[in-house]
Order: sequence, then structure tokens, then C-alpha cells
Amino acid sequence: MTRVVTNGVDGRCDVLVVGAGIAGTQAALAAAQSGARVALASAGGTFSGSSFFAGTWGLGLIAPDGENDVDDLADAICEVGRGVADPALARVLSAGAGPAVARLQALGCELQEAGNAGERDFIPCFDRKHRSWHGLGRESYRGAVGAALSAAGVTALPHHELMDLVSSSSQDGEKCVAGAVLYDSDSNELQVVRAKAVVLATGGVGGLYSRTLTMPDVLGTAQAVALRHGASLVNPEFIQIMPGLTAPVTDVVFNERTFRYAHVEGFDAPDAATLLDERAGHGPFTASLADRAVDLAVVAAGDAGAQVGYHLPERLPEFMQTYFDWFRASFGRDPADGVRIAPYAHASNGGIRIDAAAATGVSGLYACGECTGGMHGADRIGGLSSANGLVFGHIAGTSAAAWASGTHHTPEAGPSGEKDALLPCLASREAAGALAGLRDLMQERCMVVRSEEGLLACLAGLHELEERVQGALEPCKDARQLAETCRAQDALLTARALATAMLARRESRGAHFRADAPDEDPAQARPTIMRLADVL
Repeated sequence: MTRVVTNGVDGRCDVLVVGAGIAGTQAALAAAQSGARVALASAGGTFSGSSFFAGTWGLGLIAPDGENDVDDLADAICEVGRGVADPALARVLSAGAGPAVARLQALGCELQEAGNAGERDFIPCFDRKHRSWHGLGRESYRGAVGAALSAAGVTALPHHELMDLVSSSSQDGEKCVAGAVLYDSDSNELQVVRAKAVVLATGGVGGLYSRTLTMPDVLGTAQAVALRHGASLVNPEFIQIMPGLTAPVTDVVFNERTFRYAHVEGFDAPDAATLLDERAGHGPFTASLADRAVDLAVVAAGDAGAQVGYHLPERLPEFMQTYFDWFRASFGRDPADGVRIAPYAHASNGGIRIDAAAATGVSGLYACGECTGGMHGADRIGGLSSANGLVFGHIAGTSAAAWASGTHHTPEAGPSGEKDALLPCLASREAAGALAGLRDLMQERCMVVRSEEGLLACLAGLHELEERVQGALEPCKDARQLAETCRAQDALLTARALATAMLARRESRGAHFRADAPDEDPAQARPTIMRLADVL
């Protein structure tokens, strides 16, 4: 029989943070330092998610080059965003990045500095100039932030996956988020954690694709949960697609800077050298530059990927040398011997819509990091994903703690309240197959090349999978099967939102490319805002 239990926080806390990557750990720390009693839940271990994905050699982190550079970076974010970024959030991100770096250093987190900071490769992806660049080491971050979380009394709940939010009513009758239902995969139990505020920091949607450069638990299910509870999504169609390796190893990020010295199989344009040099300036695919021809040639090579050979200089630039050294040490192979690459789903530029206080518009619910959108646009400047997690994680934790200290929730207590918070005790034997089918659909229809025909086929396929799951529902008391069903249903809803947004944007802009509308349409230089009714 499924048991619903409380946990190390006695089933209650002031702030519950869900997600334990950079954004989530920063939110938990900020809330605790504001005086809140905090629980930090995560589907994986603490310090997990895309922030700690092992298939890349490190995390870049940029900030303005001094206070006089804040406005220029904010302007650059909007320019790179091509009309769909929120200027107010871009300004918050730019202004907050420098203080965020200082907070990390104050905790004792060691940040790598560029030995040759003036090299071209240290200009961030899509940016127009050098910024203040740092390398964020995962082990140093774990050590410094882990010690700070422990000192602040944060209760860690690893392997606790979000299933749903719990709603309550304030004294004036307003509906508020008042906790969450979590699935503890270690004990195979559903747990209800009551909280005065909840922060979602669960990452993007890369796990919705069969070929991804993220952790497999990054499924975008929290975006579906947020939609169901009244939040909105912004710009979900803009997903970064990165070249990754298919040989000699798989699921590893390709260093785009090496395009400058590369020959790509099937790419023999007259201006190939010029386009490869331009393509070396950014990691993700973009439809907004002529070098998209490089990525389209890689796509045309098929699932096995395109062969990349090198004509390397005697002395590699520092950024490339670091990658080559890491690769050799990690895999015992030399990328200079040649690699094969194919498109992989990577980071999300869109997600849950928030304001400058990281509020979602649903009372008591905040969000931060890659599960959110608005501070980035159609393309994102390199190094700002890490900065986004640091800046808005801190803001979300601080805002949630302030809400918790001033709110007057009257949450239901006891058996009746817990029962109301439970998921329906129905599970589907089709859930696991539906999730696998969803990933195949997204990989086939929603990667680099999109079209009306393909997106309509994707939506039809998603609908068929939803019907299969729904048609096989039956009473169940096993928490693992209930969680599996909930996970599949939420992933299907988020995938539907993505495909719907991709279909609605009939143009090519930044990370979104429509083969049947390959040009940018000035009339569509605006963000996509989606509510639940727009998806169903």
C-alpha cells in the first residue's frame, strides 16, 4: 500500500526549494540566510541536474567588466535575444552577475581565471566583446556551497522528485501554494512537505529528447506542474541545440572553437572556411547567422554524425588546449585524431515566466534558473546560464523567505489535508513506453530542422501517447508506478507546450529554425506567452 509520510523537516518548513543545481542551491542558501527554515529537494542527488552534467569540461561564468559595463551587457542580452527577451530581467541579470561572483568568492569557491583573457575564444558566445570571464569548477562549488548549506541548517532531501504542488488558502481566501508532493525513490514513498513558499529550480527540458547533453532527470515536468497551477511559460520554443560527439565517445559536448581548424564532412561550400570561422564563435545553433549552414550539413549526415577532421596549429589557444587536455584525461583518446558530431538538445532559453523578484504570479510560488525564461531571448550569451542560476537563485530564495515570513496561510492539517494533496491513485502500464516514444518524437520533429508538417505530426503523436497513457490507467497502490505515470503525463504536457510554441512561431529566429519559413519576420519580434489553456 502506498504510504504518505513526513520527513526530516517534520513535513513542514518555511521554504521548500525543488532542484539542487546551481540555481536551487543558491535559492536554498539565500532563503536560509534570510532566516527561513529550508528544505532542499532534488530528483537526483544534491548538486545535480545540468549544472553538474559530466559530459563537458567546465562551466563558463561571465559578468560585466565593472559597473560601467552593466548597461552594455544588458543591451547585448536584448540584442542577442532578437526582440523576445525581457529588458527588465536582462538588466537584473546583468546588474546581479558581479555581486553573485563576489558572493561565491566570499564562500571560498575558487574561480578559474583566464591566463590569456584577451584571446578571441574568451569572448562569450554571441557576444560582441570581452567580459569578466571565470571558470566555475564543480568540485570547488560543491565544497564551498555544501559547507554553507550545512552551516545554514538547510535540510537536504536527495532523490525526492516533484509530483505536484499543494494548494491552501490565506485568511482572506486567496489561493496559495503551500507545499509539494514528492516521490522518494529510495524508500518508494510519496511525501507531503508543507511549506509557506516553494521555489522551482528543476532545470530545462533537454531530457525530453533522446539525444541530450543534460542529465536524464531534466524533463521539464515542473514546467507542466507550474502550468497546471496557474503560472505561464515564456519562449518555450527557444531551445539551444549543441553539437555533441557520437565518436570516439558519445554524449560529450563538442568544443565549437575548434571549428576554426576543422573540415566537416559534407560541408564543402565555397566560403566554408569563412563560415566555419564564424561558427567557432558560438556553441549552440542559431538560425540568425549565415553559419547555420554548418549545422544543417551536420544534420544531413544523419544519426551517426558528421566526421570532423582537424588541421591544428602547433600551439593551441588556451580555451581549446584546456578542452583537449580534459578530453585526453577523461577518455584516453585524442580529439585531434578526429571526431564525429551530431546535434544534441542542450539548454532552454525559455521556461516558467517570472518577474524581477522571481515570482511566477501564483502566490507562494517562485522559480529560478533554467526552468525559467525571459532574461534570455532567441539566443543566449555564453556564460549567462551559470550567472542566471546564481543571480535569480539568490533572488528567488530571498523573495520566498520574505513571503514566508509575512504570509498568513491556514493550511489544512492532519489526514484530510494530506489526502487532498495526494496524486490520484491511478497508474498506467503505458507510462514508461510513452516517455520513450515522446523522446523519439521530439528528437525527430523538434530538433534543428522544424516544419509545420513535422510539428503537426509531433502534436498528433503526443496526443496518441497521452491517450495510450490515459486508456491504461487503473487503480494502483505502488508509489513507483504512480510516480512513473505522473512523470510521463507532465513530460507530455511540457512537450506539447514546446511543439505548440514552435508551430505558432512561423519564422526562423535564433535557436528556432523553420525550414518552411527560413527567414526572420520583424512582426514576430515578441515573446511567446503560454498559459495552460493555450496548450490543451
